[in-house]
Amino acid sequence: MPLPASHPVLSCSEARVWEARQLPDEAAEWTAMQAAGRKVALAVLDDYREIGGLPPQARILVLAGKGHNGGDALLAARTLLQECPAARVDVMLLFDESQLRPLARRSLDALRESAGTRFAAVTPEALHPGTAGNGSASADSPAPAGGTSPSWDLCLDGIFGFQFRPPLEPSLAAVITQANAHSGIRFRAAVDLPSGLGESAGSVVFRADFTYATGIVKGPVVDPIHAPAVGRLRYLDLGFFATDAKPETKTRVLVPGILDPIRSLRTPLSDKRTFGHLLMVGGSHSYPGAILMAVRAALRSGAGLVTVCVPERFAAEFALGLPEAMWVGCPVNASGGLATAGLSRIAEKLHRAGALLVGPGLGADPDTIALATRLTAEAKVPVVLDADALRPEVLAGLVGRPFVATPHAGEWQRIAPVLQSAGSSLPGPGILVLKGPLTRVTDGRVACLSPFGGPVLARGGSGDILAGLIGGLLAQHPEDPFLAACRGVVWHGRAADRLAQERGQVAVETSQLLDQLGPALAPSTW
Repeated sequence: MPLPASHPVLSCSEARVWEARQLPDEAAEWTAMQAAGRKVALAVLDDYREIGGLPPQARILVLAGKGHNGGDALLAARTLLQECPAARVDVMLLFDESQLRPLARRSLDALRESAGTRFAAVTPEALHPGTAGNGSASADSPAPAGGTSPSWDLCLDGIFGFQFRPPLEPSLAAVITQANAHSGIRFRAAVDLPSGLGESAGSVVFRADFTYATGIVKGPVVDPIHAPAVGRLRYLDLGFFATDAKPETKTRVLVPGILDPIRSLRTPLSDKRTFGHLLMVGGSHSYPGAILMAVRAALRSGAGLVTVCVPERFAAEFALGLPEAMWVGCPVNASGGLATAGLSRIAEKLHRAGALLVGPGLGADPDTIALATRLTAEAKVPVVLDADALRPEVLAGLVGRPFVATPHAGEWQRIAPVLQSAGSSLPGPGILVLKGPLTRVTDGRVACLSPFGGPVLARGGSGDILAGLIGGLLAQHPEDPFLAACRGVVWHGRAADRLAQERGQVAVETSQLLDQLGPALAPSTW
């Protein structure tokens, strides 16, 4: 199967060589820098909406180095001032102006000309706690009252790019340390990668809330050890991989284009059977809500038919709330979980399905796990395993057959031994969706990373919605579990981003993700 829509993650040295091929002269570099600056600014405006939006009279601090990374940050500030006419910018050059590379100097001049009186140059003293005044070389930014250091709504880090090599000069390390500790900075954004991080890390690294990888995602920003400094990763495509001749890498970043087929018109010569049939098995007396959220997601995935096997007491009630699904009541055991006595009833429904999802709300009763083990072992269709179905004994029965497993960190620890005992990271044609701040989808050979989603997903039920989405997509394309998993992760993450941008990260409910699935199919603005 071809790889899902994705771009390679490159080492810093590989990125340097590839970027040089794409940008053969100064004119091409300037065009790319302008695009990078604008995309960083628009992405910041989107992400800032998660905490109420960038204030109209925002104060922006740019930490600028002497190279193209500093130029990108300065150009991003220019776009932000264009989008926010009452905002102003403080620029802290960390090198003498005479040391700026030509395009960094050009970026600084462009910002000065565009900003006019809204531009001020500041010195590192502005970051010192208790500073009386702002360390400004201009009178345009008055000193804050009370002799305290100034505050900024946004700090753009553009000191170093991916060509950074330690050691870090003590004066620059001090600036980064002070920026990290400054209580008056509300939102920290790193351009391309946090300053102090390259192929290896310096003595101190800028700690970003968001890192905006421009053009190429570099390996250090996806290394889990650097996650505290990187914050949330965004990938800004500058067209460096517009041709089919992309580097082949084992780690890749998923791009919004993976959703293009879902955005396209469906054939008019179709009926409900055209778009697949998903059988879902889950729910228990202890956890009835999980299967409901998974079913709602599956129904919105575009699947043509959804059949759901749940404890008998819930079938009629759930059918009233979601009549689009076909509900099958099944016997339960003493703990209120699905009993092995209902296996034949479920197996009869499985015969008509194109994919099987087992797990949401299932519970951990041994009899219920035995049902899941026998059911998945007999299934002739690809299987999605989630929640309590993520058990070693269930996975062991799937060796050599297509499946998707969706563990979070704790569930991964539970199932890792059986995968390792199979002699490889995955037994047969299995797909792992390793959920986390940077969700990874892997078949054991290639890992695709999703730069979508965020803390709004740190709620009970978000995994059930993801499982339902993947199950519904798999029913439509049972021949490609990897694609279904990657597409589901991107769709889910983009819905989460939209929810957080519209309603914030805190006062939301997990089920509100469902209403963002449609809007999440809109093309990205950056």
